[in-house]
Amino acid sequence: MGANLFQAKQTLTVGGKSYTYYRLDALQEQGVADISRLPISIKILLESVLRQYDGRVITEEHVRELANWNAENPAKSEVPFKPARILLQDFTGVPVVVDLAAMRNAMHKLGGNPKRINPLIPVDLVIDHSVQVDAFGSKEALEFNIAKEFERNEERYRFLRWAQTAFDNFRAVPPGMGIVHQVNLEYLARVVQERTVDGEQVVFPDSLVGTDSHTTMINGVGVLGWGVGGIEAEACMLGQPLYFVQPEVIGFKLTGKLPEGATATDLALTVVNMLRKKGVVGKFVEFYGAGLSNISVADRATIANMAPEYGATMGFFPIDQATLDYLRLTGRDESLIQLVEAYAKAQGMFRTDDMPDPVFTDTLELDLGSVQPTMAGPKRPQDKIFLSDMKKNFEAALEKPVSEGGFGLADQRDKTAVVQYPDGQKDELHHGAVVIAAITSCTNTSNPSVMIGAGLLAKKAVEKGLKTPRYVKTSLAPGSRVVTDYLERAGLLEPLSKLGFDVVGYGCTTCIGNSGPLPEEVAKAIQENDLLVSAVLSGNRNFEGRIHSLVRANYLASPPLVVAYAIAGTVDIDLVNEPLGKDENGNDVFLKDVWPSNEEIQAVIRQIINPEMFKKEYESVFNRNERWNKLDVPKGELYEWDPNSTYIQEPPFFEGLSEEVPDIQDIQGARVLAYLGDSVTTDHISPAGSIAPSSPAGQYLQSKGVKPHEFNSYGSRRGNHEVMMRGTFANIRIRNKVAPGTEGGYTTYFPTGEVMPIYDAAMKYKADGTPLVVIAGKEYGTGSSRDWAAKGTYLLGVKAVIAESFERIHRSNLVGMGVLPLEFIDGQNAETLGLTGREVYTIKGLSNDLKPRQTVTVEVTREDGSSFTFQALVRLDSDIEVDYYRNGGILQTVLRNFMREQQA
Repeated sequence: MGANLFQAKQTLTVGGKSYTYYRLDALQEQGVADISRLPISIKILLESVLRQYDGRVITEEHVRELANWNAENPAKSEVPFKPARILLQDFTGVPVVVDLAAMRNAMHKLGGNPKRINPLIPVDLVIDHSVQVDAFGSKEALEFNIAKEFERNEERYRFLRWAQTAFDNFRAVPPGMGIVHQVNLEYLARVVQERTVDGEQVVFPDSLVGTDSHTTMINGVGVLGWGVGGIEAEACMLGQPLYFVQPEVIGFKLTGKLPEGATATDLALTVVNMLRKKGVVGKFVEFYGAGLSNISVADRATIANMAPEYGATMGFFPIDQATLDYLRLTGRDESLIQLVEAYAKAQGMFRTDDMPDPVFTDTLELDLGSVQPTMAGPKRPQDKIFLSDMKKNFEAALEKPVSEGGFGLADQRDKTAVVQYPDGQKDELHHGAVVIAAITSCTNTSNPSVMIGAGLLAKKAVEKGLKTPRYVKTSLAPGSRVVTDYLERAGLLEPLSKLGFDVVGYGCTTCIGNSGPLPEEVAKAIQENDLLVSAVLSGNRNFEGRIHSLVRANYLASPPLVVAYAIAGTVDIDLVNEPLGKDENGNDVFLKDVWPSNEEIQAVIRQIINPEMFKKEYESVFNRNERWNKLDVPKGELYEWDPNSTYIQEPPFFEGLSEEVPDIQDIQGARVLAYLGDSVTTDHISPAGSIAPSSPAGQYLQSKGVKPHEFNSYGSRRGNHEVMMRGTFANIRIRNKVAPGTEGGYTTYFPTGEVMPIYDAAMKYKADGTPLVVIAGKEYGTGSSRDWAAKGTYLLGVKAVIAESFERIHRSNLVGMGVLPLEFIDGQNAETLGLTGREVYTIKGLSNDLKPRQTVTVEVTREDGSSFTFQALVRLDSDIEVDYYRNGGILQTVLRNFMREQQA
């Protein structure tokens, strides 16, 4: 920073204070490019390379190429992006900090300065993924769950407290404060940043990357941000740019306004469905049009949050008047708000209804007035269902074959189960019974319109005498304490509580599988009768096996609809035409009778929510949790690893690391560890949810003296590679074609033909010196930005993944771990090539001369000794990725670079 390329360095005066900024119009004046109609998301990237130009890592050519971004055909050149800050949550954040601590140890062993391993830009970690819904349906649930959370996770939390003292530029928001993305939206994000550089106060757009795919939520307030793997985030922290090819930008035009009865959730699910059909994987989506003036920042954030579900890198909403209004509502300083407005207008980044439309790669359009009440499921977030079609959709899914996305229960349509309660009461359950109803997740709990809507619906329902069936596990997990404040002030917490929706915690609960156990008698009835039960949640993910192992049909819905389905107790109901229940006089009560109007909701928002609520909750956010404050904190710049710990272990990624860079070599004689189908998600690959006692991870923990009731979750043990590698590819719903007839983490160990857990087979292959490959279909790695999906793959000995296509983050994570991603060339896949997965594979053409996106030859030797070859595309998309691959990963590259710099 500080170079004055193209005379772009200028002064901006706001409120009597002068700032240095890097004016984009200078590029136009200097004849570099016409930037006037660039998408605003591209302008933000352009400002970043212009401001941080140094002639080495970021060159003049980078600036020129991005300034000349071609909407129709973006150049294949790289963008070196250095974000303003990094955002972590604790599930993905703990392994990031573990890796940094291990890098310090490796640096020390190589004779370098361990303090060199330190975040160079601000890093915020919000602990929000560890609370589970153990207790529910009572006012004591919150305190019980928080106490349980600390009991389970104290060792991890002590480690994070150490990180606060050991690393500069690192802050941690304690447990119980809120969900990472909502805390970011309501408090951490500034929209524009200011920083002192060489004695000057420089102002520039706020931007970030985060180790959670739903980091994209921040795009709702005009901050550029998206999810990356933990490995990439670590590299960014250590001063490395994030490299990616110039993106296509899809313009999404919004017109009109939402009709009565439609919510922001309905809009978000509609957008997800439209963009999935459009095909936007790996692209930017930017929203524009006059319809933006009719949706709030909270509504925008709901849509931006679900970018991973529609496959885009992000869904961006530019700064406009609504952004300024939101900053005021959430208690930001007036001086900051004035700076945001002045800076955005000076840079041509402030949206108005009458501004010329940017030029996009492609566009699509939605009239907000056409949005209807919508849900998604039962297995994927992009599978949109109108509320009016819900009953027939569920019944069709019930009978449809599993191969077509259904449940294959046509011959068991009338099956029932009886729940026998300890007090002698009984409930009869049918297929579709709602056993989990959760107002949860970052997507919706940040939005006052749907949260107030849920509270008003609950109030009307209670007044009508409606109740929730006993077998429904209800929970309310607000995204921040502000939500509880405004629900309480509006008198809506009490009616929610009467329907069982008591506050259970402030964190990412049911949506990530922290739904906790079902009541024993309910679980028993489901298991003994193999009943297909359902969950309805206000989340963003409903993949198989994610929400709860006993719940196979999972539906995403707005918070008001979550309350409605909790009352109905089943998804096998037409809520448009069938009654929710009966009032105290025996009269039918329909959904329309308790659904609040848009004006009712807005009246409560106007009356109740004010900036002081946000200021009060966030002024002590870093030290408000007394349990956190009292933790015993380790000392020292090097972490003292405890060999007996089952939570935190030094990972083996840097074992035997030398300063010399190894050669790239062919992969010879590889066996197939897993042969998988289409849409295999990181939920299938990465360890997540509960740990089964009989699983390799469960067996390992028991060998260390950990009892099954103390297992906690895979997510909480991400700092221990021994647990995580044993849980990789171990999802209960994964189907491996080389272990036919099995479900779960099994494979065939071909030297003996024995079917065994994937981990056990991988260790046998490792002992044999046999490299491994994974074969997969389309969209491999769709889902959360889970670094352990790549780390676990690497630790199991997988050298390459051959797939039809990859999800953006997972492909990048594989490269970051030194695992080679290969794609079948167009028109080919494992099936057309006749692959069975029982063959031996050799990948030829890998050398130090490897080029981005070149083709290599895969030689396949069948069991009968015959062989054939096919070509595959190397998905190393840039020169820097080739460098990462040769070094064995991003972190090894960074470590070697640091050592070279120290010796220079």
